[in-house]
Amino acid sequence: MSDSESPDAAPGRESRRAAFELLRGVLRKHRTLEDAIGHTPRWRDLTPRDRAFARHLAATTLRRLGQLDAVIAACLDRPLKPKLNAVQDLLRLGAAQILFLDTPDHATVGETVALAVGVRVGAHRKLLNAVLRRIAREGEGLIADLDPPRLNTPAWLWDGWVAAYGEETARAIAEQHMREPPLDLTVVDADARDSWRDRLGARELPTGGLRLPPGTRDPRRLPGYDDGAWWVQDAAAGLPPKLLGEVRGKRVVELCAAPGGKTAQLVAQGAEVLAVDRSTERLRQLVDNLNRLSLGAATVAADVTQWQPPEKLENILLDAPCTATGTLRRHPDIARLKQAADVPAMAELQMALLRSAARMLAPGGILVYAVCSLEPAEGVELVDTLLAERGDIERVPVDPAEIGGLTEAVTETGDVRTLPHHLGDEGGLDAFYIARLRRAA
Repeated sequence: MSDSESPDAAPGRESRRAAFELLRGVLRKHRTLEDAIGHTPRWRDLTPRDRAFARHLAATTLRRLGQLDAVIAACLDRPLKPKLNAVQDLLRLGAAQILFLDTPDHATVGETVALAVGVRVGAHRKLLNAVLRRIAREGEGLIADLDPPRLNTPAWLWDGWVAAYGEETARAIAEQHMREPPLDLTVVDADARDSWRDRLGARELPTGGLRLPPGTRDPRRLPGYDDGAWWVQDAAAGLPPKLLGEVRGKRVVELCAAPGGKTAQLVAQGAEVLAVDRSTERLRQLVDNLNRLSLGAATVAADVTQWQPPEKLENILLDAPCTATGTLRRHPDIARLKQAADVPAMAELQMALLRSAARMLAPGGILVYAVCSLEPAEGVELVDTLLAERGDIERVPVDPAEIGGLTEAVTETGDVRTLPHHLGDEGGLDAFYIARLRRAA
């Protein structure tokens, strides 16, 4: 029943305590998982292996939260009171280890009960012990008749995906979200890709990136990181720059550019890039990332909805901020942090960004618009609105050959819509919507 292999060494109480604090950071303090790590002081004292276990446990719990809550509810005489949310989170973490990770049942029960004292709910040790022991005994039967894709997906997301894609596709999307994703890398020097593939033991994807298996931990410990030979980038995230075509020697302006994966891709392909982002801190991160790769780009800190270049632009890439529901494979916390009301709020900003980018476009110029969201209101609906407003702008349909032959990802109108279960046998993809637009000459 394991989702993936756990670290070789038996995890200790400190790693479980860290996982508890990460889960609390997401569910109770509404922080992203990465932000929760930054607010967990004990994280610094963990070994790399214990960090890997703690993060994996927290992420698995978030991925399987609906199933876990259903199993726990079946083992309780009555629902826990809201003030016992710490007990609830301990039960979730314990049940996740028993049902979905390769941790011995007796160790999980014992360590979870012992942890209750450290997090000040020791008075409920008997409850924890009884519920977790029952899950250990009856776990297979308790989850057998559940509907994992539906249970693990918040209702507003599920209903929206069913409306947009149909129930069969919504189910395939949700099933992919329950799996730990592989690690994708993009090599700086395309001529060295085969060499790095062999050295890392990776597979080459049809989109041109390299893929390492699920469970690959801290990429900074892999060969080539310190040398700046590659960067981490989901295969789908590497598609938008491809739609600008041959960029060698051309000037490309990337809007909302940070943290810089697509910037690196464009520079590595020979483009002269101006990266624009409103956040100076995120631009510093972009520059740091490029420096590690021995790449360089000009930067401008500006609000894209207000900024205008001194002259019209031939090549624009706009990877707009979004709800990021297309990245749930890698960021299961997003499903617990975002709400339905976030979609129209983001769409309003995205429309402003798209209109601003269109105003920058020179006659004959190309604009690629992308979002890592599954919600049509953040993608195709905005592009259709822009095309209705601007008779001088048209779609430029994408040929599947431009994106590694991913025929299933090209829509009837010629846009790109990757879904998490695309390349499912290879480990899936992040969900991106991408449109290529051209202003009439």
